[in-house]
Amino acid sequence: MSRIHRFIFVLAACAASACALGAQPVSPRQTVCTITVNSSDEKEAFRRHLSADRFQFVELVERGRPDWLESARRKGIQCDVLIISGHYDGGDYAGGNEFFSEHVDSHEFLPVDEMERVACSEPEAGLFSKLKEVYLFGCNTLNPQALRSDAAEIARSLVQSGHAPADADRLARSLSARYADSSRDRMRHIFRNVPAIYGFSSVAPLGPTAAAYLDRYFQSGGSRDIATGRAGTKVLGYFPGRSLTLARGLSDADADAGYRRDLCQFVDDRLSTVQKVDALHRLLSRDMAEVRLYLDRLERYASLLDATVRQAPDVARALDAIARDDDAKSRYLQFVHASDRPAVRARLIALAAELDWLTPDQKRGELLAMIGATLAAPAPSAADVDLVCRLNDDHALDGGLAALPAITTTGVGHAAILACLGSERDHERVLQALSSARDDDVQIAQVYLRHHPIDDVNELRGVTSGIVQMADSAAQVRALNTLAHQRLSDRTTLEALTRLYPVAKSVNVQRAIAGILIRSDYQQIATPELVRALQEHRLKSPDGQDLIDVLIRRLPVS
Repeated sequence: MSRIHRFIFVLAACAASACALGAQPVSPRQTVCTITVNSSDEKEAFRRHLSADRFQFVELVERGRPDWLESARRKGIQCDVLIISGHYDGGDYAGGNEFFSEHVDSHEFLPVDEMERVACSEPEAGLFSKLKEVYLFGCNTLNPQALRSDAAEIARSLVQSGHAPADADRLARSLSARYADSSRDRMRHIFRNVPAIYGFSSVAPLGPTAAAYLDRYFQSGGSRDIATGRAGTKVLGYFPGRSLTLARGLSDADADAGYRRDLCQFVDDRLSTVQKVDALHRLLSRDMAEVRLYLDRLERYASLLDATVRQAPDVARALDAIARDDDAKSRYLQFVHASDRPAVRARLIALAAELDWLTPDQKRGELLAMIGATLAAPAPSAADVDLVCRLNDDHALDGGLAALPAITTTGVGHAAILACLGSERDHERVLQALSSARDDDVQIAQVYLRHHPIDDVNELRGVTSGIVQMADSAAQVRALNTLAHQRLSDRTTLEALTRLYPVAKSVNVQRAIAGILIRSDYQQIATPELVRALQEHRLKSPDGQDLIDVLIRRLPVS
């Protein structure tokens, strides 16, 4: 072969080789999605250690835009890794769960309800559909404690729905697994089929501390494990205290997979309103103990069915089918009457009215019957008082006193419930209870006064006089703290409190007085003599400056 031919052959071979190399697919970069509603420290730790040629970072939060998660969906973003940084409120299952910022000037937050809506509405190529791992940097994000449906509560509901106690205990254990509802369970439901979800079973470290732990983990070679789709426990060892924990996303084989499907029926964007109402009807046909487990979701969905939605012909027909379902209605109302928890019973009654199973007059009658049962208890609690006062905040139950059965026990709890319904005599008794030596009585009076602040100056002076004469310092502090929420402006009352300050036997009493004055119209009594009295008679504080010092600085006198 001549030189020229060999040269041409080599060129052709090189070209073929280059083409072959070019035909090899280039591995795409993996997408690390970040949701930063508080600290960015954790996100930056990941960014420092993950190679830019392997990973691209996408911040999903768009400042000033409330629907930023939905915006990310519409852009077609698909996350391989998700990092959420924010304080977490996981106190209940009724819609209060959210990631939020500690900064008062920050308006960004992430409701778990919104995460759930996105997850339930996901197409095959959705925002969360490719996730290999999730990092939840917030306290209690993977807390395993049941939020509402522990086995004892479920067994109680089963007995109320007609099951024998022995059967109820057995069924309760099964239902506890099928209707798992802890913060950890909810995250597993949202991040379905995700191999690794990292979060905290209790307290999480602050952002800078968490970032330091992550730096150590990545420096030990941890970056090799990111976005592999394999759950690993190595990172857990770099977080002292062992609060960081690992879970996997829900699979279709899990006991609570059906529960997730049921819940998704109410938030899936792909379902019509009629389909959702039909799902509501199907749930109401189940054992009422199971219906009780869905009460939060049923309430929230029913509240979305406003008058405009209900007027649509197909929706009206679907709702009418529920209203005419006499079997479900009968079993539901039997369950309502068997319920021995006033707060739950009141919620069940409200839902029955939303479903047109109770007329307004029937709803009122059911609520009064529930209140009558509460009054029959030996000692209604502060929570019972709060419930009745809330139920009558709009005065819809005024005039219902005559419908209540006569009661023989008349403790402060009974008096407060009757006062919530408009009894003037019992109102006076609750005011007197504020200066009681019994902690329970004071708590009940506090709850009552949150709903019915003192607006009569003579009543206010009488209550203050009783508090000033109290002998027990701890009870006196509780009573004074109640007055602090009344925003006092009566000069006679304020002067009575300033006379109590020098003779107080506890620094906590003095602090409580300062707390009242700070919230009051204190300009009326601001004098150099008052400032001297506050300084000269203050008892020694065991923990430095307090409300008394704040009050002295605020008083507009030299």
